[in-house]
Amino acid sequence: MNDVDTHERPTLRRALPALLGYAGVRALGLLALALWSAAAGKSPHTLLSARWDSLWYTRVASDGYGWSVTLPDGSVHSNLAFFPLLPWLERAVASVGPLSYADAGLVVSWLASLAAAWGIFAVGAQVYGRRAGVCLAVLWGALPVGIVASMAYSEALFTALAAWGLYAIMRRHWVSAGLLASLAGLTRPIGAAVVAAVWVAAVLWIVRERRAPWRLLLGVLLAPVGAAAYVLWVGHRTGDGLFGYLDVQGQWGNGFDGGAAFARFVGDQFTSPLGALAGTGLIVGVALVLWLYATGVRQRQPVPLLVYTGIVVALALCASGYFGSKPRLLLPAFPLLLPLAVGLARWRTGRSAWLLGTLALVSAVYGAFWLNGSGPP
Repeated sequence: MNDVDTHERPTLRRALPALLGYAGVRALGLLALALWSAAAGKSPHTLLSARWDSLWYTRVASDGYGWSVTLPDGSVHSNLAFFPLLPWLERAVASVGPLSYADAGLVVSWLASLAAAWGIFAVGAQVYGRRAGVCLAVLWGALPVGIVASMAYSEALFTALAAWGLYAIMRRHWVSAGLLASLAGLTRPIGAAVVAAVWVAAVLWIVRERRAPWRLLLGVLLAPVGAAAYVLWVGHRTGDGLFGYLDVQGQWGNGFDGGAAFARFVGDQFTSPLGALAGTGLIVGVALVLWLYATGVRQRQPVPLLVYTGIVVALALCASGYFGSKPRLLLPAFPLLLPLAVGLARWRTGRSAWLLGTLALVSAVYGAFWLNGSGPP
């Protein structure tokens, strides 16, 4: 693996600039949301904790699995589509205090987003040094869809587990990497990306060192346990075996078609001048994602990062449904930002801070506009 071993732990003191910068970006986003929502006559609290996917997670937390909605077209949206770790944590937090499940979800998400920023800093610092790690964490917070990390959604929790899992891989902490990959697999379907990163890193290590220590083998075995356990449980519950979870997702309109449906969706935008502008924006966005990934390959980023990012990007862009949610699905692909973070780290502090502040302001305004719209993020 091509990594820069700093021989320093990502302690809280060392990560503090990244965490303060990230927290400032997210605070700005919440302030913009509060002001926009007040002008629109909406509740920012409701937008963050009690709409769209948040409602599904809180229902799992309160009532368990087994609830579904039948749509007019006959398709069934089951809460089995939602992985269990976030609702388990919501239930745990609500059980020890006065918080509702929705507010417990916010607490979990906000704490997880800080843990994610810390883990992202650790990865960036491990590969390219401390300044790059700080820039990477703040850039992640300043993404246009960064407001999702402040919602009672699972993206922040998953990204925290994935980031620390990738860091553990690069430090050859195999058991920790396997445990974190297993927990990531209990959080979102793309936990498979973390599992793959563990497995590929382990194979490369064995090939290079010509031995397989027991900790490595244990990490490899632990990595897929979380996702496999939930998928098998869903299959048993639905009576459809190994394909039960895929059938549940299919009812939601989700599947993997290599991007054909998304390509048709983009093409359909070019039926009006305004639609053509949106379609062009989508093409530019996809091109930017692919360019950032190709740049990471050219920079010879560590193989586990490339494996993880490639799978997250492929699953996000090549899924057949929920096209408006694709930017959110790309949120965990934080290594895409490494080339930008490296560039910012080479600038003078004042110049990079000014640019990051500008991006944070744009992100805050866009996030407030986005959540106050009609559709789910």
